[in-house]
Amino acid sequence: MKRRDFLKRVAPMSLLPFAMNGQPVRAYGKLMGAENEDFTATDNVLVLVQLNGGNDGLNTLIPLDQYANLTTARPDVFIPENKVLPLEGLDGTGIHPSMSKMKNMYDEGKLRIMQSVGYPNQNYSHFRSTDIWMTGANSDEILESGWIGRYLSEEWPNYPNGFPNDDMEDPLAIQIGSVVSQVCQGVAVNMGFAISNPDNYYQLLTGNYPDAPDSWAGKELDYVRTVARQTNEYSVKIKSAAEKAENLSDLYPDGNRLADQLKIVAQLIAGGLKTRVYVVSLGGFDTHANQVDPVDSNETGNHAFLLETVSEAINAFQDDIEKLKIDHKVLGMTFSEFGRRIISNASTGTDHGSSAPLFMFGSKVKGGMTGTNPTIPEEATAKDNLEMQTDFRDIYSTILQDWFCLDKTTSDSVLLHDFEKMDLLQNACSTASADRIKRQHAGEAYITNYPNPFGAQTTVKYFSDGGAVNITILDTHGREVRQLVQSDIPRGSHEVLFDASQLPSGTYYCRYQNGFVQQTRSLLKVR
Repeated sequence: MKRRDFLKRVAPMSLLPFAMNGQPVRAYGKLMGAENEDFTATDNVLVLVQLNGGNDGLNTLIPLDQYANLTTARPDVFIPENKVLPLEGLDGTGIHPSMSKMKNMYDEGKLRIMQSVGYPNQNYSHFRSTDIWMTGANSDEILESGWIGRYLSEEWPNYPNGFPNDDMEDPLAIQIGSVVSQVCQGVAVNMGFAISNPDNYYQLLTGNYPDAPDSWAGKELDYVRTVARQTNEYSVKIKSAAEKAENLSDLYPDGNRLADQLKIVAQLIAGGLKTRVYVVSLGGFDTHANQVDPVDSNETGNHAFLLETVSEAINAFQDDIEKLKIDHKVLGMTFSEFGRRIISNASTGTDHGSSAPLFMFGSKVKGGMTGTNPTIPEEATAKDNLEMQTDFRDIYSTILQDWFCLDKTTSDSVLLHDFEKMDLLQNACSTASADRIKRQHAGEAYITNYPNPFGAQTTVKYFSDGGAVNITILDTHGREVRQLVQSDIPRGSHEVLFDASQLPSGTYYCRYQNGFVQQTRSLLKVR
């Protein structure tokens, strides 16, 4: 089975009894927090904004201090100097004129600019580089799990068994899209699910569906809709949540695909949803051709439209969460799989490059810029690229430690390597250690181990409902390294010793299966 097919199949939809347009109805009742009276999430929330295609950083953040070299390198696509919006306090750096709304956020200290973010030995394939960003892998390493999926598995190791429960009623992660993102893929199961599109979401809330076709299939569709509307758990919670969590910003632009997604995210958080991570996306950044409109002017065209879409959507979202008084719990981050080349091409565009700028936004970010303007050679060639200044996994490490409140050992275990956090957030970590302990025990625990981390050996304790039990140890690549149990085990508690004295240090996964029950636990071997 191909990996992307696997990702589509492992999302835990089977836990939920009814689905419409790929979205479980029971989940919608939970999503909107209809039973929550305080309308606030209990933990910090991360919103990932994926810019698909490879955003051109040099036309997003313009190095005015090297403008002559820039115009020589890309004579067909450079932004006119008199149109560039200079950033306050940053001599020599400006932002694309279409991004005036995000410039205002920068001026207000709600935007952190990260220059030249990437990874060593850049891969120029869309698919492979996206995989690297989603998984947190090295360029020469293949990982099947996403960095967010591993984090959520660390926080809720028993998921999906026993979920939803009193400790976690809601989805752990939500993708606004048709397929759950690889970034949410855990070791054994995907930790999130998708809301197929904004239109379907609002149809569910309002009941304003387009007329069903006059056919057998249409009659079946009407029946499904009727059942959905008449289900108490569905209708009461949805209507109640809609009343409780109304978007308050009037800045959301019409016809903005990203704004439509972020509008939903704001509403769900304000409605009391405890979901930790949201993933939204905008495509079109693969600007090999027609990046600008040479007939009009270079500050217009396809790329300008995309940047305006991003800028207006994020600004409206920030305005909304502030008015909803949930901004202190929300951190946003944009990312793109790579940047573009220094020089322009013959098609009024730019080709695949290396590093690219990244934006972090929210009330808890430390405003300003990390890094410096990238260096533009006097006579740039097709081989010249932008040198990486920040490894994206250092940003991930910062989010895990300073936003989700993991200690460094646990953060490194999630990222599978040692990365250093950066000074990007202010007084953000508010989750008490008792809350994390509570999450560790949410759901039914069929498998544990002690000690963890461990040296040469650790004892794996497990519960069997009776029948065949299979317990295997996997490495971070999903390869089996040890078979611990493979036999019929009577009902009750049992244990088995895992001797890892001959294995290298690092993260391993203990995968347990007994009948229909599957769980995975991360194990950290230290020297």
